[in-house]
Amino acid sequence: MASRQPAAKKPPAKKAAAPTKAPAKKAVAKKAPAKKPAAKKAQVPKPAPNPTNGLYRVVRAIWLGIAHAVGAMFRGVGRGARSLDPAHRKDGLALLLLGLALIVAAGTWSNLRGPVGDLVEMLVTGAFGRLDLLVPILVAVMAVRFIRHPEQVDANGRIVIGLSALVVGVLGQVHIACGSPARADGMQAIRDAGGLIGWGAATPLNKAMGEVLAVPMLVLLTVFGLLVVTATPVNAIPQRLRQLGVRLGIVEDRAAFQEAGAYGESDAYTEYGDDEERYEEQWREALPARARRRRTPADGPQGPSPDEAEEAALTKRRRPRRGSGKAGTDRSRDAVDVAAAAAAALDGAVLHGMPPSALVADLTQGVSGDRDEAEQSAPVPSARATEAPVAGRKTPSQAPVAGRRNPPQEPASGAVPDLTKAAPETPRDLPPRAEQLQLSGDITYSLPSLDLLERGGPGKARSAANDAVVESLTNVFTEFKVDARVTGFTRGPTVTRYEIELGPAVKVEKITALAKNIAYAVASPDVRIISPIPGKSAVGIEIPNTDREMVKVGDVLRLADAAEDEHPMLVALGKDVEGGYVMANMAKMPHILVAGATGSGKSSCINCLITSIMVRATPEDVRMVLVDPKRVELTAYEGIPHLITPIITNPKRAAEALQWVVREMDLRYDDLAAFGYRHIDDFNQAVREGKLKTPEGSERELKAYPYLLVIVDELADLMMVAPRDVEDSIVRITQLARAAGIHLVLATQRPSVDVVTGLIKANVPSRLAFATSSLADSRVILDQPGAEKLIGKGDGLFLPMGANKPTRMQGAFVTEDEIHAVVQHCKDQMAPVFRDDVTVGTKQKKEIDEDIGDDLDLLCQAAELVVSTQFGSTSMLQRKLRVGFAKAGRLMDLMESRNIVGPSEGSKARDVLVKPDELDGVLAVIRGEAS
Repeated sequence: MASRQPAAKKPPAKKAAAPTKAPAKKAVAKKAPAKKPAAKKAQVPKPAPNPTNGLYRVVRAIWLGIAHAVGAMFRGVGRGARSLDPAHRKDGLALLLLGLALIVAAGTWSNLRGPVGDLVEMLVTGAFGRLDLLVPILVAVMAVRFIRHPEQVDANGRIVIGLSALVVGVLGQVHIACGSPARADGMQAIRDAGGLIGWGAATPLNKAMGEVLAVPMLVLLTVFGLLVVTATPVNAIPQRLRQLGVRLGIVEDRAAFQEAGAYGESDAYTEYGDDEERYEEQWREALPARARRRRTPADGPQGPSPDEAEEAALTKRRRPRRGSGKAGTDRSRDAVDVAAAAAAALDGAVLHGMPPSALVADLTQGVSGDRDEAEQSAPVPSARATEAPVAGRKTPSQAPVAGRRNPPQEPASGAVPDLTKAAPETPRDLPPRAEQLQLSGDITYSLPSLDLLERGGPGKARSAANDAVVESLTNVFTEFKVDARVTGFTRGPTVTRYEIELGPAVKVEKITALAKNIAYAVASPDVRIISPIPGKSAVGIEIPNTDREMVKVGDVLRLADAAEDEHPMLVALGKDVEGGYVMANMAKMPHILVAGATGSGKSSCINCLITSIMVRATPEDVRMVLVDPKRVELTAYEGIPHLITPIITNPKRAAEALQWVVREMDLRYDDLAAFGYRHIDDFNQAVREGKLKTPEGSERELKAYPYLLVIVDELADLMMVAPRDVEDSIVRITQLARAAGIHLVLATQRPSVDVVTGLIKANVPSRLAFATSSLADSRVILDQPGAEKLIGKGDGLFLPMGANKPTRMQGAFVTEDEIHAVVQHCKDQMAPVFRDDVTVGTKQKKEIDEDIGDDLDLLCQAAELVVSTQFGSTSMLQRKLRVGFAKAGRLMDLMESRNIVGPSEGSKARDVLVKPDELDGVLAVIRGEAS
């Protein structure tokens, strides 16, 4: 019973539990409806409909739409202005200032009526006071400066600071001079004085230190502003005042007298020392002579007479340019002279890779010590060695140090720097040229003036396209997670090379593998990657410019003339990627192969070479042999005195001319061996100095040998006609002719292995490749790829002798009018004098029939054998001449065509139609010697 009772009591417990849970569920259910009335109470009752609410929304929507449209328009204009060429932006600013000057002038000079006049009076007159009449002139001067010198951006800040100080100082003095009116005197009194600017500058000084010290302070401020505007340091004020006096004619220019003495026109400086009276007297006599010497032939009858000019030219031609002592150079030079000379030499070396002038060398050696010891102890740096440490116009602290890797220097502004070599802002005066040179006999020859060649414009500046390419390259490196960045770029005439610096532990292959992605990002298929850039720890990416630059041959030749390099074989090639001009000495190359596809720029290159020779060399210095199988490329040069034979257009005669060059080379080597010289330059110098004498009894007159330049415009045509003879002659010339002064230029538009053979390539060390159609052609020319990615029209790769990697350059261009002007000048000076042996050899040379070919010797032996034995048999020719049946049958057919033997009669021997006494005439006909 006790065990059942707890079981009986459990159901009531469940029932009791059930009612306790049920009310809980009902309570929860009741709470939810209790919240609904609370939510209904929190709702705000809707206001009554407003009849103007719809109109307000419509007006608001219209206003916002107009505002968005106008804002988008102005934002688009702003983006367009940012992408606008900087030159147009500067012109726009200049024109804006000019218009502002006109408005201010109308308001201050002529009392302009209307709102604009009132505004000008309130702003300009109120600010500048009595000097408001000068404001439009000042603004107009600034506008003119922007128009004339848009490239001088760095001077704008300096001029603004200087003008501000100048205006404040002057207006403060004007305010004090007018009685220092205060604001209590009225605005009109301030306008009649120095204006608000003068009041603001003078009033604090008057209250602080009085007028006694205020005026000197304002004067000093005015002087400071004037010095800043004119960029004149305080220590250079006497020199600037003296220069101003010289220009105005108040002070006499003693420096000109010293320069005249340096050129040998007066020795008064070294002779009279401190005797001022005799010094001044000699100076007045020497200065007009110096001025006459400076005149060019175009100045008219006031220039030197022909006899004086001829004598001066001969003197200049005989004396060495470097190392010659000149009067006036023994005096001690101060630090200013040395610094100016060193700066000029450094600029020339940095910009264009040229050596310093002789005057600069004399200056530096004269200050540092004995010149002979310095030349023996210190090696002379080459042009590349001079250029490499300062590439990109870096400061000495930024120059790369050999043997370690320098971190790239970030520019101050955060933008990628433009490392292009900048051209000089103002062209410097060229040194005096030898206008008249005397040749053998009584012939006087005048070199063509460089004024006959056009001047090119300044190089293209940095544009928005360069910044866009830099941004695209940076995005490519970021997207592909390559630790690399663009550290600078150099803009050339055709392409711009961007320098990429890799981060630590980044392979160069990661950049080269992205070539197609880079081409896609910059939207250009002609992308060329250089890894690394020669002389730099950076990878170069060359991308074509959208606006190409024309390189004029006159600019390159003017640079060579300014560098005082008078070698007659120096020729102009073009401009490289870094912005420097490319020149080459043909005597050092010593032979060059120019090749590329049709229209790539070979003919322009040949024209530049010939024009350079005509402008810089006389017919006594350089003679030329021009081979033009096309008959139309070099016809413009027909009749120039530099030709040693008329222009050769027949490929057969061209091969014979090359054989004549080989004979001429042998004759020159005979003279070199007989007189004990190893180079033609040493032999010529000994001849000019009269050191060589012919053996007794010899009637020969020794003369200096000129350089001989052989130019073949199309090598493929010659190789098709006589490949063996042409190849043998070219190989022999290129192997031996360097010391004999004979140099070869080979040009072809078909750079295949059957035209440019292995022997020719092995002996022509310098190459100039223009755009090719395939990778195979590039390997034939350069022995490496690269020419197939060029974009044509003068874009080329120049690989001189001894260089490991080619230099990309834009070939120079010379117009037909320039060629005609130079050629006409040369023709007017002298008529061509052809060599008799060349002209006779090419005109009366034996002509062998084409069907004989290389079998001339065998055919002569066969004819002599058949005629002497009077037996014409093919088997007899096989036995006697030891040739095959096909060769013997061909020889018999050739003799039949020349009526030596009769026709074939089966197995019988042929009839011999020529008697033995007629053998000599038959052989002469076969050799082509009969007239």
